Amino acid sequence: MRWFWIDKFIEFESGKQARSIKNVSLSEEHLHDHYPGFPVMPCSLIMEGMAQTGGILLGESHKFKYLVFLAKVPKFKSHRPVRPGDQLIYTATLTDAREEGGMTSVVAHCGDELVAEAEIVFAHVTEEDAGIPKGVNQKNVVEVGLAGVLAESGIND
Repeated sequence: MRWFWIDKFIEFESGKQARSIKNVSLSEEHLHDHYPGFPVMPCSLIMEGMAQTGGILLGESHKFKYLVFLAKVPKFKSHRPVRPGDQLIYTATLTDAREEGGMTSVVAHCGDELVAEAEIVFAHVTEEDAGIPKGVNQKNVVEVGLAGVLAESGIND
């Protein structure tokens, strides 16, 4: 199963706001087990897409100097199920960014319809505190794993 829950960025304003999309397809494995016969995208994965959009926005605002970890979600509200064929548009707004972490406000829409909304708090953590083995770091993930997503969106131009 893939671990990136966004397909590409469609807007990116450094330190302020980012918009990304996620095309929900019946070919995704998780949809076959979640409510068989009535496939919906689990809210936890919608929230993860929201967190990835907000976390990359926060990380980029500090030039990916820190490891960005989801610390807590003080607010999450789902308004309707997301089904195969839907296109989620995540809009993350950076509401707080400091050396120890930050916070984003994120909404998810399908077209003009509000699907979910959240406040997400992130922490900056050292590799040692995170228990990451030597040679493996968030920079590798961003540069290698997300390079295609960022390049496709024109962010790294």
